[in-house]
Amino acid sequence: NLPEGTLFVAIRGTNRDGHDYIEPLYRKGVRAFIVDGAVDVRRYPEAGFVRCDDSVAALQRLAACLRDRIRGKVVAITGSNGKTVTKEWIAQLCPPGVKLFRSPKSYNSQIGVPLSLLMTAGDEQIAVIEAGISRKGEMQSLERIVRPDIGIITNIGEDDGCTDACVELAEAGCDVVICNSYGHEPYMLKAAPDYPNVQFIGCTNLNSQFAGLDNCHNAFANIYEGRYVAGVVAGMKIKELIDSGKITADQAKIGYVGAYPFAEVISGFTAFYLGARSIVPEVTMTVKYVSSWSDATAEGNAAQALCDEGCVLISQHSDNTTPATVAQQNGVFHVGYNNDMTGIAPEASLISSRIDWSVYFEYVFDCLVNGETIAKDWTAGMKDGAVVVTELNEAIAAEGTAEKIAEVEAGLADGSIHVFQGPWKGEGTAYGADAPDTKEMPADDWFKESDIEGGQTSAPYFY
Repeated sequence: NLPEGTLFVAIRGTNRDGHDYIEPLYRKGVRAFIVDGAVDVRRYPEAGFVRCDDSVAALQRLAACLRDRIRGKVVAITGSNGKTVTKEWIAQLCPPGVKLFRSPKSYNSQIGVPLSLLMTAGDEQIAVIEAGISRKGEMQSLERIVRPDIGIITNIGEDDGCTDACVELAEAGCDVVICNSYGHEPYMLKAAPDYPNVQFIGCTNLNSQFAGLDNCHNAFANIYEGRYVAGVVAGMKIKELIDSGKITADQAKIGYVGAYPFAEVISGFTAFYLGARSIVPEVTMTVKYVSSWSDATAEGNAAQALCDEGCVLISQHSDNTTPATVAQQNGVFHVGYNNDMTGIAPEASLISSRIDWSVYFEYVFDCLVNGETIAKDWTAGMKDGAVVVTELNEAIAAEGTAEKIAEVEAGLADGSIHVFQGPWKGEGTAYGADAPDTKEMPADDWFKESDIEGGQTSAPYFY
């Protein structure tokens, strides 16, 4: 039941030769063939044949010609693994009404990519094309076919593979390369000097702006604001537990799973704790580090240890959902980070905070389009939409929580609430310092985190 107008491209594989299928397909009604081998065309009087040197290359050239009919944005996804999952995530995240095409299954090879493009109708608003390679040079040929507006490389390690990925993207013609992991930056900076016309951005880090390279930039967001709001949500729930007699005030204990003892993590959990303490002054918090941004097992084990120590609520600065599932298994509550975790732990997870990077990306793209200079360092907060909290789990949140969130967000926006408001005093050790020091903040002042206008960096420096 082949559709009318079917074109068959005869490709020679390791175990099969597509030319062997010409005769049975002709009997089934196929009348158009691309071949790269000798064919006795007299046996197929009603068929048309195009003879070429390489059938795969011909298929790719055909797809490249049809690429121009796609009027929307083309997004290409590649990487050592995680391509298909990322493609499906993008499809799920697209709003209703957006016409989207995505490569079927794992059509990411030298044959699968052109086939994917040939399946497009042309009127898609977004076309997500998955691309994979098995040998050097293949990505360049796929780039010439797909010519993406946006390129995504998944699962890039914090190693020389990041440098290779940056070079690959620059060679593919990208105007801007964005590295989104803390440990990517030093490897990105190895590639940047060789591509002065490509803008390189190290998100959540701080050294690009000081590298002496005009094409290197940093960006973060005031995630401590979102952490504070999330802490308020936690405090509201703990207060409800106290008021209902389920726990006493001295049992108001939070457990926090942290990645590393870096300023970003310390700033975040301090903001979270201050948010919770603004509702329940008696609350205490214990932090356990897992020495990884993403280690599902270690995060789950740390959350379990915190539950065993009597914590009634678990939060996290780590990438996986295991703290949420462990909290639910132990009958305690949870506040997440980066993702909405209420779906996986609906009886435990209250809310999450996250950065909405689209605000920064739009700023960068506007700069590129308008010929403007991208700031060496950039940050924005909740009032700008760059930091958000996910939808509140109303089924388990304390009464009045939604109203309290709105109140606190308004206070952060108008400056009547400051996350690190004094009075407080504490001892800490700056990352890389040899010895601890003491900080003290009077009641009429506050610590100014991510204060670019004050000469500081977007990357947190609270410790």
